Order: sequence, then structure tokens, then C-alpha cells
Amino acid sequence: MTDEYNMSMRKFLKQVGVTSQQAIEDALRDAGNPSGKSFEAKVVLTIDGLDVDHVVTGTIRSSEA
Repeated sequence: MTDEYNMSMRKFLKQVGVTSQQAIEDALRDAGNPSGKSFEAKVVLTIDGLDVDHVVTGTIRSSEA
């Protein structure tokens, strides 16, 4: 793979990570910061023009008070 590909991939994944964390933190704040609670999360990745339908699931645990 080319350097251009690697850089664009890293930039995209960094944007996904940063903006997703911000969205999660905002949602937790809006919910009153429920301490010690777990939330099931799902991210769906699709790419126009490619046959990509990738799902990542996991658990996010809010911090204890």
C-alpha cells in the first residue's frame, strides 16, 4: 500500500475515534453521568463503492463516582 493510502486511512480512523469519543462523552453527560453503569455499543462501517459492511460491538462502562 502507498504512503498516501496509509495517511488517509490513519486520518480517517483518528477522526472516527476522536469524534466517537466526544459523542459518547456528550451522551453520558446528557444522561447525568450515570456512574458504574454499562452500555452496549455498536459501530457500523460502510464504504460507498466497496462491498463493506463491518460491525463492531462492545461494552462501555461509565466510571465509578
